[in-house]
Amino acid sequence: MTFWERNQLKLAPFLFLAPAVLVFLIYVIYPIFDSIWVSFHEWNGMDKTVLKEDGSPKNWKWVGLKHYITLFTDDDEFYVSLFNNIRWLIFSLLAIPIGLFLALFVNQKITGMRYIKSLFYFPFVINAVVIGVIFTWFYNPKYGALTLVLGLFGLDPIPFLADENLATYGIIIASFFPGIAYTMILYITGLTGVNREMIEAGRIDGASGFTMLWHVILPQLRPATLIAVVVTIVGALRSFDLIAVMTAGGPWGSSEVLAYKMYQEALFNYRMGYGAAIATILFFIMDIYIAWFLYRLFKSERSEK
Repeated sequence: MTFWERNQLKLAPFLFLAPAVLVFLIYVIYPIFDSIWVSFHEWNGMDKTVLKEDGSPKNWKWVGLKHYITLFTDDDEFYVSLFNNIRWLIFSLLAIPIGLFLALFVNQKITGMRYIKSLFYFPFVINAVVIGVIFTWFYNPKYGALTLVLGLFGLDPIPFLADENLATYGIIIASFFPGIAYTMILYITGLTGVNREMIEAGRIDGASGFTMLWHVILPQLRPATLIAVVVTIVGALRSFDLIAVMTAGGPWGSSEVLAYKMYQEALFNYRMGYGAAIATILFFIMDIYIAWFLYRLFKSERSEK
């Protein structure tokens, strides 16, 4: 009997997993460590092997923690971007209760509700670039729908995307369009698994309305809520596409977030090391949140056992 015949059942799972693990290592793990390594260097993105007359690399230079020190001590735009990410994170969480309310609404057994429900799916399948273009038109102070509505009430147009104090909030509102739809779909899926017997028991005990929602339905929707919170927070931290389409970080950099600043520094200012340092900081912020979330999740599962 050959080695393969003796150990086929033990080796087969590893062989099936090997391609996926290899792809994960090459396209996820390696880029992470490579970005961290690049963040310790001054690099303009050009060929690293080109040498100066003295034999030292022309486009590649070790600078240690210089980029990180510069970010935290001498780059006001970095703090603007970080604060914008925090605003994105806080306001994006509003999509969760709104999505829950809409899920409860469309889950009612009313004639024609199936067609209304399909309309709420529409924003989820639209590309973010298309949403950005739609809301750019919507906010346009000359012919946008918002301007027309304000005009009906005798109000002046609001230049959302041209005002450095309003631009970020205008983009966040646009992000609600797909965010609420995604959250609503999660809760609709969760509502299909709600225990009807518990609802009937609650009604017998006199629970109704908000009391029923808070004490009977929401506890059963906890898995959907956890997923919604994680996806919303990670999405807020990696927000990029709507900003690129609607304001390109303007006006005067007021709507930049960390992901967009990283893109600008690396690809337009040819400061790959500086951009990699921003990416590394963003990566560790996400890591801290994910670690905290997993800790809370495992802790709650242990307490339930």
